[in-house]
Amino acid sequence: MRRRAIAGVLLAAGGGSRFEGDTHKLRVDVRGRPLIQWQLDAMLAAGFDRCFVVTGAVELDDLVPDAAEVLVNPAWADGQAGSLQVARVAAEQAGQGAMVVGVADAPGIPAIAWRVVGASAGPIVTATFDGRRRPPVKLEEEVWDLLPTTGDEGARALLRTRPDLVSEVPCPGDPFDIDTEEDRNRWS
Repeated sequence: MRRRAIAGVLLAAGGGSRFEGDTHKLRVDVRGRPLIQWQLDAMLAAGFDRCFVVTGAVELDDLVPDAAEVLVNPAWADGQAGSLQVARVAAEQAGQGAMVVGVADAPGIPAIAWRVVGASAGPIVTATFDGRRRPPVKLEEEVWDLLPTTGDEGARALLRTRPDLVSEVPCPGDPFDIDTEEDRNRWS
């Protein structure tokens, strides 16, 4: 059986409205690097066939190396579902059979979590950290039509509505996401 091509997808389109720093949260320094760099590097190190970074609220092209393709979600303010749909279209056009989707504001998730989720069997595979489901999440092509097309919920909707399709894989790392300046200070 031929292995399906798998794309890594980093969702980085949101406005970060709860973060009150003097720049967009994905650009702030976290332990010596821009926040987005942590998950960007982890996704790239996981060894996917293609890598996509979905942007919208702030331009991040200068932080994304040539190994990943920047996709712009012009309707980023409408919620995460739109960003996931932008990634889906790119993955379909690139002939990918699955996407492993993560979020750009969770610096403590290592490449091994991305890799393990991507290598696990099942139409929907989610990482768990100390028993809690968190991104990254693998979505096989067969479930892409089930993804929400509007709203501020992406793969989480499928985890909730289609538990019969979900597999969990325990992963190392810290899924803590940075939404506020206080979160940043706690993690730095």
